[in-house]
Amino acid sequence: MDKLKSFITILLFCLSTNFCLAQNNIISHGISTFGDLKYDKDFKHLSYVNPNAPKGGEISFWAFGSFDSMHPYTRKGRAGAYSSIFFESLLEGTSDEIDSAYGLVAKEIQYPEDRSWVIFSLRKLVKFSDGSPLTAKDVLFSFNLLREKGLPSFRAVLEKDVKKAELISDSKIKFIFNEDVPKRDLINTVGGLPIFSQKYFVDNNVDFESSTLTPAVGSGPYILDKVDVGKQIIYKKNPNYWGNNLSINKGRYNFDRFRVEYFADYNSAFEGFKAGTYTFRNEASSKIWATGYDFPALEKKWVKKTTLPDGNLSSGQSFVLNLRREKFQDIRVRKAMGLMFNFEWSNNTLFYGLYERINSFWDNSDLKAVGMPENEELEILNKHKAVLDVNTFSEKVYTFPTSSSKQLDRKNLRQASTLLDQAGWTVGDDGLRRNSEGKTLDVEILNDSQAFDRIINPYIENLKKLGVNAANIKIDNAQMTDRRRKFDFDILVGFLSTQLTPGSELEQYFGSDSADFSIFNLTGIKDKGVDAIIKDVRAAKSREELGFAIRALDRVLRNKVIWVPQWFKNKHTIAYYDMYEHPKALPPYDIGVLDTWWMNSDKYNNLKDVGALN
Repeated sequence: MDKLKSFITILLFCLSTNFCLAQNNIISHGISTFGDLKYDKDFKHLSYVNPNAPKGGEISFWAFGSFDSMHPYTRKGRAGAYSSIFFESLLEGTSDEIDSAYGLVAKEIQYPEDRSWVIFSLRKLVKFSDGSPLTAKDVLFSFNLLREKGLPSFRAVLEKDVKKAELISDSKIKFIFNEDVPKRDLINTVGGLPIFSQKYFVDNNVDFESSTLTPAVGSGPYILDKVDVGKQIIYKKNPNYWGNNLSINKGRYNFDRFRVEYFADYNSAFEGFKAGTYTFRNEASSKIWATGYDFPALEKKWVKKTTLPDGNLSSGQSFVLNLRREKFQDIRVRKAMGLMFNFEWSNNTLFYGLYERINSFWDNSDLKAVGMPENEELEILNKHKAVLDVNTFSEKVYTFPTSSSKQLDRKNLRQASTLLDQAGWTVGDDGLRRNSEGKTLDVEILNDSQAFDRIINPYIENLKKLGVNAANIKIDNAQMTDRRRKFDFDILVGFLSTQLTPGSELEQYFGSDSADFSIFNLTGIKDKGVDAIIKDVRAAKSREELGFAIRALDRVLRNKVIWVPQWFKNKHTIAYYDMYEHPKALPPYDIGVLDTWWMNSDKYNNLKDVGALN
């Protein structure tokens, strides 16, 4: 009798937590990289949503440049903003946890403790927007499609890490991972892949690699309503969306429509907002934020201007140096380029003191490296001492020095001059630096944004004072897309983004194997030390262990000087027409405007009555 009672107790616990061991396999409604899931099996809704949020209305945003495709998973064409919203995945993360994912299309997952494989059990009655059922066959089809014809970033991970995927039934699919790769994040990786309709691609004989303005069929909450090529995209809520009643979707996707208006430059986009052409703006220009919000709609309180906290990592925004260029293969040249950008002067003169300097790839977190390496971080570095530079152990982590309040910091100029002299770029009679072959040190900064001229031009002036034949090369958005993909640039403004729980994407941004093809590895870095520590990051078995590995990686990357870091702010500076509302407790990792906000119809009608909106 006692044994029976014990068995019943264990069984009840297993069923209540949905965290069971079946032949040493874990069965759960979600997965966390480290630690426990915040939400249990029977959670009613996410803690940061308003489950009773009103439905309906429209919100609108702006986008830069143009677009000629609604297919975001091919390198051909320029995909429209939000064009991945049609597609859902087996698992979905939340905005209040760092590394958890819960079943979306999948109802539950089963996997062993070593995470060497995973079985996804799909929910019943999941449907694509055309009404056809979504089954495990579509999941397998999508996986094979992305591995064989997807973007290089998809192909690299899926080919390297996933041994195979196999159908168990129409509602179950199993992924088996390769033995010699870190498996900590792989369930999240395959669980986060977009799911396409096999029927759509096969019946219509659609080439996945072609650019198209007709989006593929997905199962997501929004479908395409209207496209005006290069000018406007309108999305509308699918009235038959299968997932409306899921706990993870309660209080989300509250707008009936959302619209994206395209503008050729930043200033014209702001004028469009002032005129009511679109209704929500996440302000990225410090000058406009400080001086531009004095227009009639704001004075009449039609527009609300505010700040909200941002707990995300810094964006990694920087002047990206292309190490594929021979001149930038010498670190002394790269350091000299960085010394000529005066952040302090820019922040005080151009940015109204709104920003802080980015120094780390993990800024705005406790994961950034500081000072000299110590303790567990030093142990990791020592393990790879044979492939790391000596200065990694003998010097503090590299940080660009603070500059003076004047545009040209003379101390930094002298230091940069010494570095270029040592690198063999000496000043000739005409004031230009040349190498032993007589070639000038030519440096082009690609720029497709008129608003960035005021930042790039002072930087160009400082480089010229150094003897560098520098130029601000203005190109349009289409040219920028093409040249980025071909790695045809010296320097451009890019985002070397990271995550609080990084995984395989590190190899796409910084791994040697990705340098020649990944659109994310803009710098083209190839370094055995970086590769080795990325493996340590991916293999970490606890958050503490992960932190030491990330700090080691941050140190090594910063010491390589592959960027000239720019700036960030730890708050959202936003403005919107005062008809939108949001939950009181916003999550730390996403402002969630399209996801969790809603429209107050009374406020909308008031704005409409006074002519505030176009």
